[in-house]
Amino acid sequence: MKTACAMVAALATLLLAAPASAQEVPLPLRGAWFSGDCADPDAMLALTARSAALLEAEAPGRLFRFVETRPAGTYTLGIGNGPEAPRLMFRARPEGLETIEPEAKTRDDRLPGDAPVIAWRRCPTPPASVTALHGEGIAFLAALEQIEASCTGGAPGACAEAVLRQGDVSGDGKLSPAEIARLLRGAAWLAAVQDGGTQESVAGSVAAGALGGILAARLLVESLDYDGDGRLSAAELTQDRAGGFAAAPGNAAGRPAQLDGLADGVAVLRNLIDGLMDR
Repeated sequence: MKTACAMVAALATLLLAAPASAQEVPLPLRGAWFSGDCADPDAMLALTARSAALLEAEAPGRLFRFVETRPAGTYTLGIGNGPEAPRLMFRARPEGLETIEPEAKTRDDRLPGDAPVIAWRRCPTPPASVTALHGEGIAFLAALEQIEASCTGGAPGACAEAVLRQGDVSGDGKLSPAEIARLLRGAAWLAAVQDGGTQESVAGSVAAGALGGILAARLLVESLDYDGDGRLSAAELTQDRAGGFAAAPGNAAGRPAQLDGLADGVAVLRNLIDGLMDR
């Protein structure tokens, strides 16, 4: 349950995210690519406008969130965020796509170095096992970029609208627990890939996140559903968080109340919640 609550918190931080902009991965290269037989691929590479997720059967997964892309010979070089600044080189070929992961010690002026070239191709009908495991995660990765783009500049209202647009599967303009749980399952997938999980461990993380996502989604709805309709609107997502608090007119009449016991009441409530979370 604590993991589920952490996912809720992570989703909530999207409302205030303001990432740096980056050049885009060329549109024809975006989407899912596979190596090996389409019926049983050895690996999958998912490219979005500013990201790449690489998953192999046995090797650790890699997630690249590009903060910069630029030409590098016949390739495009994508530089990921984080202290290690991981790099991925890619280019279109008549038969599909080629990528290179340069070694960390290779200088930019000596790229691509001795790293091997990996060939990828499209699969018109990926196996059901692949789509079932990775579909929601890849969709979330693309949705996250849409959300980040709307959140640039720190406008909470725009962020909430973006979260709602990306999560609103039914098209009714609100987020149900199932729709929030879908976002959280996608977030669990993304976190597992970012942590270097193999396909097996990613599957375990997604499975564990499925139940946690439902519980967390219900918790989020119950905590923000002010009109009691069982769904969240953009206004409810930004209640007291969209800048209205800045006015805080208050009232000059009256006298300050005694607050000494308030902290004790808050502590009791917090301990009660913590106890429920630990069950």
